[in-house]
Amino acid sequence: MRNKFAVPLIVLGVLLMLIGIGQRTIWAPPETESVSADTSGSEGPGAVVTVLESELLDEYPDGVDITVRSDAPFTLAVGRANDVQAWVGDASATRLSPGDGSLGLVVGTDDTGITAPNPAGSDLWVAEEAAEGELSYSWEAPAEGEWEILLAADGTAPAPTDVTLSWENDATRPFAVPLIILGALLAVLGLALGFLRSGGDGPRSGRRSTGPDTGAAPVRSTETVSGSTAPFTAASRGRRRPVLAAAAAAALVLVAAPAPALAGEESAEAGNPVILDSQLDRILASVADTVAAGDTAKDASALDERVTGAALDMRKANYAAAAKIPDHKAPVPVAAEDLLTQSVSSTFSWPRTVVAVTQGEGNEVPQALLLVQASARDNYKLASAVEMLPASTFPQPPAAETGTDQIPADSDNGLAMAPQAAVTALADSLSNPQGGNKDTFESNRFSDDVVKFEDGVKNDPKNEFANITFSHTPDPKATHALRTEDGGALVFGYLSNTFSSTPKDAGDSVNLAGTIYEALTGAPDTDAGIDVTHGEAVMIYVPASGGTGKALVVGASQQLLSATLK
Repeated sequence: MRNKFAVPLIVLGVLLMLIGIGQRTIWAPPETESVSADTSGSEGPGAVVTVLESELLDEYPDGVDITVRSDAPFTLAVGRANDVQAWVGDASATRLSPGDGSLGLVVGTDDTGITAPNPAGSDLWVAEEAAEGELSYSWEAPAEGEWEILLAADGTAPAPTDVTLSWENDATRPFAVPLIILGALLAVLGLALGFLRSGGDGPRSGRRSTGPDTGAAPVRSTETVSGSTAPFTAASRGRRRPVLAAAAAAALVLVAAPAPALAGEESAEAGNPVILDSQLDRILASVADTVAAGDTAKDASALDERVTGAALDMRKANYAAAAKIPDHKAPVPVAAEDLLTQSVSSTFSWPRTVVAVTQGEGNEVPQALLLVQASARDNYKLASAVEMLPASTFPQPPAAETGTDQIPADSDNGLAMAPQAAVTALADSLSNPQGGNKDTFESNRFSDDVVKFEDGVKNDPKNEFANITFSHTPDPKATHALRTEDGGALVFGYLSNTFSSTPKDAGDSVNLAGTIYEALTGAPDTDAGIDVTHGEAVMIYVPASGGTGKALVVGASQQLLSATLK
């Protein structure tokens, strides 16, 4: 009987092992899977951008390899989904989204016939690569949120559409290992039965002459059964391990896989910083290089790419004065590092605001840099550069990973006063130190110095025959505000300070000889009078509503803008 079972068990075991090995080798699934989209042969001029939409990238939470092929040079850019969509706007676009089941990629086209700018170098992109021919890019989400990938040539030529997505194939042959183990066990069991058959022939022939020899068979049988049971038990544990591992992996997939999508969905509502640290570093470096080039050449046109608003006005005036006065003091340099702190807006509409506080080798005190992005297709520009006042403290911004609210200039929501109201009140307190806003602000170095200077000019005996006035006027277009951690606001404003001097009586004149005003106007004196205008960039902390604290000027910078004869 044992001989009848031994051979079939061995044969069956070998067959099972061969089947299991085959599932791990010749019948094994491919190591990678891929889907492709290629509309390069379609009729029509072709869209100027191709967008791999967030729904497609969300299908690959563990990342995916993207291969792009094109006969012409092109740019691959990674940005937040709403940033990519805002940048694309109405431009003609090919959109790649996930298909159902085996349908691969779904290709949609917005054939508007509208072109776009060249996307290369945009501050919106977290990552950017230029290529020609073929580009392989390993995609992983840079941070929480929804992301998209944009492909474009120069914004006017057709964008690449030959795109392949490849990823590791996680399909397995779950019965391969159990078949190998079961086959091995059956083969061993068959061999054991065969061994028992051949080893029992001696005792059977001797059983006719002596009975006691029959006791050896049960002992040998017991040892064999015991020996065959031990491998079976161990093999059973071994067979359960892959199942448990697979179950654990499945549990991880079921529990962990949805997390990135949920995080992205929540972040779209809860808000993320509009730029990441890597973007801010890149922007600051570009701004600092642009400003340094302009300062070196004393050429205001060199600033246009990265400087605007108050920062541009003040540097233009400085360069103009330096052209007439060789030893005129240069503006304070703008440094990209060291980056001391930052406050980044989480408001995804435009304009967007970012504040970076830096201090380089040429900065005696830290400098707050206000960066503003006017639209999706504009880069960030330096709108204001304000030096921190001595002994002042930069208001604590919210956590960098969450960003902060951008506050409309006319909104006093949760604040002691609206940002624009604070700038206007400061202007009034400087023009009328004893007026209605004399107690609106905490005592600060900037206000004290300005008021002291104005009083000194008015009370100077040399000016007894002149009518002198000072007027500080806010520029509403230059006011920007970000929420601080304590619910207050960090407000940037810009004032125009006009110092007017006119003779009191006919025949009197204002003496300009030997002053910078003579160099700027070309006149040693004037019978009609003169208007001297300074630009004042200010940074104000406005406390949250309900408290007892006052607003405080924490930073300011001044620059002579013009001297004009009446």
